[in-house]
Amino acid sequence: MRGDILIIDDNHRKAAKEVVKIILSEIERPIQKFVISVAGESGAGKSEIAASIAEVLEKKGLKCFIFQQDDYFVYPPKTNAKAREKDISWVGEKEVKLKLIDEELEQIKKVLTIIKKPLVIFEEDRIDEETVDLSDVDVFIVEGTYTTALKNVDQKVFIDRNLNDTKASRLKRNREKQDEYLERILMIEHKIISAHKALADIIITKDYNAIKL
Repeated sequence: MRGDILIIDDNHRKAAKEVVKIILSEIERPIQKFVISVAGESGAGKSEIAASIAEVLEKKGLKCFIFQQDDYFVYPPKTNAKAREKDISWVGEKEVKLKLIDEELEQIKKVLTIIKKPLVIFEEDRIDEETVDLSDVDVFIVEGTYTTALKNVDQKVFIDRNLNDTKASRLKRNREKQDEYLERILMIEHKIISAHKALADIIITKDYNAIKL
């Protein structure tokens, strides 16, 4: 998503190094493209940890590409917010084109090297399109709240931090107005996302340690 701002700290880098240590031997097997998902609740550090994982892998000579779930929302950010205000039951997996992400990942793992994917322009509240050459990419990282639910992923990383743990991060990011309405949305998301924890291969704990399940 164009316009997204990352605030990466030592905790994100620590978690990324531990994740890579767990999965590196699998990534280095020259079978097919490797896909990692990074999921968790709003403010958990998904984008930051995904970027940190990519940084660690690229230092080892493995080129990475990050898919952001935010690019695959049905509506652009501000329009989606209005849809939520109109009907709060809109909050959830149906807001996102998860099937499209899965289809693209399936094709990439087989033969596809060039794709046209959606690209959200946050400030302009619109969804554009970008063409990406993936021919020399070794590892794909897909990050977002619901990405643990994707099928075409080799290792699913789940950040185990809930809406109370992430409050400070959300305030720092200052993307949304922190009010009672937002808390209702976060609670709905919490119920959905926390159920995905059981699908994960690797858990990042509250103190940013990575544990293989």
